[in-house]
Order: sequence, then C-alpha cells, then structure tokens
Amino acid sequence: MADKIPLLTPYKMGNFELSHRVVLAPLTRQRSFGNVPQPHAILYYSQRATKGGFLIAEATGVSDTAQGYPETPGIWTKQQVEAWKPIVDGVHEKGGIFFCQIWHVGRVSNTGFQPNGQAPISSTDKGLTYETRGDGNDASPPRKLTTEEIPHVVNDFRAAARNAIDAGFDGVEIHGAHGYLIDQFMKDGVNDRTDEYGGSLENRCRFPLEVVDAVVKEIGADKVGIRLSPFANYMQSGDSNPRALGLYMAESLNKHKILYCHMVEPRMKYLGEKVDSLHSLVPMRKAFKGTFISAGGYAMEDGNKAVAENRTDLVAYGRLFLANPDLPKRFELNAPLNKYNRETFYTPDPVLGYTDYPFLETMT
Repeated sequence: MADKIPLLTPYKMGNFELSHRVVLAPLTRQRSFGNVPQPHAILYYSQRATKGGFLIAEATGVSDTAQGYPETPGIWTKQQVEAWKPIVDGVHEKGGIFFCQIWHVGRVSNTGFQPNGQAPISSTDKGLTYETRGDGNDASPPRKLTTEEIPHVVNDFRAAARNAIDAGFDGVEIHGAHGYLIDQFMKDGVNDRTDEYGGSLENRCRFPLEVVDAVVKEIGADKVGIRLSPFANYMQSGDSNPRALGLYMAESLNKHKILYCHMVEPRMKYLGEKVDSLHSLVPMRKAFKGTFISAGGYAMEDGNKAVAENRTDLVAYGRLFLANPDLPKRFELNAPLNKYNRETFYTPDPVLGYTDYPFLETMT
C-alpha cells in the first residue's frame, strides 16, 4: 500500500490520539430551533465523525446576550445542555473527539435577538453598517460594556465551558475570531476604550486572555483551544498590525498552556473569498507551543503541503467537509469531491444541505 498522505498521518494532540489531521471546522448551520440543538444534528455530526477524527461544533452562544443569528445553538441553559448530550454521544460512538466552540457575537446582533430588546453589548458603542452582515438582519447600535461588567461576561464563558463538559464534549474552542465579541476587544479598528481594556495591545488582549484563564481554571488547559483571525477584517474588525497581534496572542497563550491555537489564514480576509496575502501564519505557528490548526480555504494539496512543510499540525476544513461527510476517506482514495451548495448553508431545513450530501459508497 502506498504511503499515507501527510493529512492522514496520526497525530497526538495532548491527551487525544488523532488518527488523521483533517478537522471539521466549526460551521454555523442555523438549524437549532429556539437556540436549542435538535435531534437532526445527531446524524449531521456523526456522519462526519471517524475513529480518532477531531470535530469542532458550530459556534454556540454562551448567554442570552450572545446570539446574533436565527436558530443558532446555545449552551447556557439546562435544556440546551441536555439537547447536546445525544449529539455528543453520536460522535463518541463513532470514536470521534468533539469540542464545542463557545461564542459571543457582541455587536454583530440586533435588539430582536437580545433579551428585553436591549442593545447588543460590545467593546465599543460604534455600530456596524447594514451591508456588513450580509444576511438581511440589520445590526443595532451596540452598548459599550462598562469595566465592571466585563468580569460577568468572562464568567459566561467559564460557565459555558463547564456546561460543555457536562454535555459530554471533550473540550471547548473559544471563538476569538471573525469580528465577534472577543475580536472586538482585540482589534484596534474596533476597540476605542480608554480603560484597562483598551489602547495598548496588552490592554486590548486583556479580555480575551481573561476568558482563556477562566476557562482553563474551570475545565483544564488540556481541554481548551482558541480560534483567532488576526489578519481578517470580518464585520469591520480589522487591526493595524495583525502580525504583532497574532504573535502577542500566541506568546501569551503559551503561559496558559492551552491545547491548541486555531488560526485563520490571511487569504480568507472576507467571508468566502480568498484574498492572496503576503502575510503568513508561520511566525505564530513557531511562537505557539501547543498544537497549531490552520483554516481558510484549503484544498487537499494545500493541506498536505502545510503538514509536510511543518507549517501546521492539523488543517480545518469547512465547506469541503460539509459537502463530503466522508472527506478523510475521499482524501485517502483521492476520490472526486461533492460540490457544496452555498444556497443551503443556512437553510433551516433539517435535511436539505445538511445530512443529504452523498457518501462515496452511495454514489453510482
């Protein structure tokens, strides 16, 4: 038998023995009615689970102020925790390792998603322009969190991490990317604070690192990852020196000894659009001591090359893994890939564009 391709070689991620390096990226699917995960998610995730494969669940709200999109799941209530349990069990039955991505959208929301119709919370009171969201839901002007309120939001992440472990997840990924709340604190294009959470790079990274610290203390560093996108400008959240930001975070995260850092390639500057960039994640990869996961429009060849050249440990696949539930097997056989249908990414249908993508053996 031919040598295995780099993506399909085993890897030890902390206490987890991975059989391959193809990771299911966290993908918002908007099929959790009433913010409660649904039974149809059992099939969706178990379809994409393999023995020793690593899956990251879709972005999951940490509180009733964390939501900004229709029908996205949460993990702040007992009902939500109970609803996640059979989904996690389905992945574990296939031998997969499953982390919950915990999320707060911050200002990427509107009063309709907020308790009592209140303003969304953020690092700033600067709002997003309507066009930015791109899903027809306007963003309401946010309210800048007071210094005293920030520890309560940190605590929401801590409690969500505990709930994720109670639901059976193997760990959590803190969503610190793509213009959501944690990113709104980190990026100088958004954060205009004058307290200890604004101004210098250290101050802007204070809230993200307090979240990391709280989650690590709650569930253990060996069960914690974070997703970052220093180079991206999603949701009008750009930074004037993304390389310095990425390096500072990578070095600071080492002090917390977290399991992994999941970074989005600079070429994914805008949602769904590849933008070639002279920047590279390599300096962050070298600086960070734990497992490094790269994401951002990788094809099979790109992923193999990145692993072979030691530019990353694991590669997260989103759209390709969505359209090909048996993606690792297809990579192994170099089989043709199903094309993804962008039109059904966020359709609330429990089957269409969700669990109806064919497997190799069912194709004629």
